[in-house]
Amino acid sequence: MSGAGLGYLLIAAAFALCGGLVARAKGNSFWLWFLVSGLVPFFGLLAAVLARSERHTPRRRCPRCGKVVKVHDATCTRCKSELEYPDVVLPSEAAELAARR
Repeated sequence: MSGAGLGYLLIAAAFALCGGLVARAKGNSFWLWFLVSGLVPFFGLLAAVLARSERHTPRRRCPRCGKVVKVHDATCTRCKSELEYPDVVLPSEAAELAARR
């Protein structure tokens, strides 16, 4: 492998790690953003920085099994039942943390 190819791989790995860490800090998937940021180095990291934080998304409780899921989820991740838009929306994780302080 040439020096330029090795240099590109090191740069892509650094961007991948940074994108994954940014995503994890926002409550998003580390591995998804690791791959995106590694495959498209600069723009992948930029997208990870600009992506919405999952910690600020309102949540709801599944009426069938009681698991708390994001309000935009169409199915429960535990029991796989279809979810209608809830009457009661729970506060986001970030709002709960702020209320505890």
